[in-house]
Amino acid sequence: MRSDDALEDALVRTSFRVMAVLTRIGSDHDLSLTQLRVLGLLRDRRPRMTELAAFLGLDKSTMSGLVERAERRGLVARGRSAEDRRAVDVFITPEGRELTDRVQEEIRAELAPFTDRLRADDRHLLTRLLDSLSDAATAHQAARGAAGTLPLGRA
Repeated sequence: MRSDDALEDALVRTSFRVMAVLTRIGSDHDLSLTQLRVLGLLRDRRPRMTELAAFLGLDKSTMSGLVERAERRGLVARGRSAEDRRAVDVFITPEGRELTDRVQEEIRAELAPFTDRLRADDRHLLTRLLDSLSDAATAHQAARGAAGTLPLGRA
């Protein structure tokens, strides 16, 4: 097995384990994995509906339905963009933030048995490496003109 193969295999195996945790915890709160992703994304930004749909790889009608269901639960809301009155932003509500904080704590507790096995400096290094991979993926998508880039910090 080439070293790149080993890296890719490790990334895939790890992502499967993390996705299993996210799926189970989301299910405990009657949230699909996609709904969980939406709430996670809205924690620190207020994207336009079109940006959110593109980032998640969803078409506009699917995104609208997803947001409508979350709105009915009081987790998110929509409003006119302050930057462009024609655009619609999506943002998390106080109820959504409370649920997201609770879910985040549950995720942290579920992942702790794995992450706590690492020394503090290894956890820091892994965080930097994963951030670097994520940044590279975002830059690659943007360079290709592909959907899936979401501005940070617009909250």
